[in-house]
Amino acid sequence: MSDNQKQMASKSHKPAGNRRKSRELALKGLYQYLLSPKELRMIIREMADEDDFNRADETYFRSLLEGVYSNIQELDTRITKFLDRPIAELSPIEHAILLISAFELIFDVSIPYRVAINEGVELAKLYGGTDGHKYVNGVLDKLAAEARPLEVSR
Repeated sequence: MSDNQKQMASKSHKPAGNRRKSRELALKGLYQYLLSPKELRMIIREMADEDDFNRADETYFRSLLEGVYSNIQELDTRITKFLDRPIAELSPIEHAILLISAFELIFDVSIPYRVAINEGVELAKLYGGTDGHKYVNGVLDKLAAEARPLEVSR
C-alpha cells in the first residue's frame, strides 16, 4: 500500500484507538490518584498535557475518569467480592484497570460486556505485571456475570 493510500484509508474512518487511548489516559490518571489522591480537575489537567491526549476521545476520557472517581467506593465494593486478596494488596495498575472496566460493566451498558473485559485485559497486558491480565480477566468475567447476567447468558 502506498503512503497516499495509507493516508486516504486513515482519513476515511475514525481511528480505533480513540477510546482505547481514552482508557489508557484514564488508567494513568487513576494510577496517580491511587498512589497520591488529588482533585479530579488536577488529574484531568495533567492528562491533558500528555502527548497522546489529542489522539483520545476527550469526552469519553472525561466521562470515564469522572464516573470512576465519583463511584470509586461502590466499584471497589463490587470488585472486592471477586478478589482472592484484600484490595489494598492489588498493584495500583491492576486496581485502576479493574476500576475502569468495572465502571464500564456496571454503569455503561452501551459498551458490550465482552468489549469492557477485553479492553481491561489489553490494558493489563500493556501495563500490568507478567500474568496480571489473567487475573484481571478472571475478576472481570465474574463481575460481568453479576452485573449483566442477561447479556452474559446469551
